Amino acid sequence: MELPIERIRISQTAKEQLTKLKRNTKIDQWNILCRWAFCCSLRESSIPSPVPIPTDSNLELTWRTFGGKFSDIFLLALKQRCYNDGISIDRETLATQFRLHLHRGIGYLAGNPNIKRIEDLIAIVIPSLD
Repeated sequence: MELPIERIRISQTAKEQLTKLKRNTKIDQWNILCRWAFCCSLRESSIPSPVPIPTDSNLELTWRTFGGKFSDIFLLALKQRCYNDGISIDRETLATQFRLHLHRGIGYLAGNPNIKRIEDLIAIVIPSLD
């Protein structure tokens, strides 16, 4: 499957937000937190605002590192979301939408005051663990 983006560069703000999430959740892999963030944004019903995202940090992931063995599934999820939103699925649009979803999701997770440990992150998806 053709990748929409080979390398993903994260903004400095998002890197700082991910650093906070790493500290709180004890998840030390950037790619795992980015997967959570991406899925969190996809779950949101609104289309991400088309804001410019600077690539001003030194944090960079390849698409394969981001997605791991699930990279094709993440790509299909992105394509389906674009299709549902009435957005083109050409390579450039997919890359833009991916960046927008990723950064929006990072902002959502970092801005959630209830995420203080990994269990809080899991509770976002599975609200009743008791």
